Amino acid sequence: METLEAAFFLFVFVPLVNPAPPLQQESLQFYEYDTAVSMGSLTQQDYEMQSKDIRKDGTNVSLDTSLMLQSDDSQLDVPPTKDTNLPTCLLCVCLSGSVYCEEIDIEAVPPLPKETAYLYARFNKIKRIAASDFADITTLRRIDFSGNRIEEIEDGAFSKLLLLEELSLAENRLVKLPVLPPKLTTFNANQNRIKSRGIKANAFKKLTNLAYLYLGHNALESVPLNLPESLRILHLQYNNITTITDDTFCKSNNTRYIRTSMDEIRMEGNPIVLAKHVNAFSCLRMLPVGTYY
Repeated sequence: METLEAAFFLFVFVPLVNPAPPLQQESLQFYEYDTAVSMGSLTQQDYEMQSKDIRKDGTNVSLDTSLMLQSDDSQLDVPPTKDTNLPTCLLCVCLSGSVYCEEIDIEAVPPLPKETAYLYARFNKIKRIAASDFADITTLRRIDFSGNRIEEIEDGAFSKLLLLEELSLAENRLVKLPVLPPKLTTFNANQNRIKSRGIKANAFKKLTNLAYLYLGHNALESVPLNLPESLRILHLQYNNITTITDDTFCKSNNTRYIRTSMDEIRMEGNPIVLAKHVNAFSCLRMLPVGTYY
């Protein structure tokens, strides 16, 4: 009897040690294309354009870009999402101010919790961005719409996003650029159908914080005008650029002018011989990547 009582005591009062499985948290990442840089609290890793086959929904989708991770410790300061009862948070993942709606075949921008700071909606079937989509979400700092089917962005769709710093519209079907918010530091529109007439003359002029501009694999006939002094990385590879002038990057009326921030310009894959435009690069610390003969 004493043996049975001892066994019962051990069963009741000595729980089995079975460690709980580790908490799996999706890392808060932003995917860029074409380059890498360190800036403030944002760390970006170098990469080159590469062709990758990604299997998704049973089909092979060829991406002509590699993805760049960008870690952001500032997301830890965002208060937890309160509106977790929204339908969006049943379909997507809502976590600490971030909303993840990737590869779920949505065709429109879903309603977002009001305190959303980071929206990841890559590889869906979104065709249009309306002005009302972000009208009440003024806290957004990063948006990634890469790999959708976006053809149209309504005027003013991003006009109220005064905190937005990073915007990716890569791998869509855009033929023109929207008006961009003023504090943007990174803009990615690689692999669209954008022509030069689809970019307004002053589209980038007032973006005094813009450092990384990716417009590769489009249909541009010329380099965009009025590029800001803050620009560090400019990707224009595989367009239809045929000519540049002495004022494209430099100032023809100021021979002492140096564009000190510019670290990289990619122009390979364009039908232009860069050696014929030597004066156009006189203010640069490094020559653009491209064809010289």
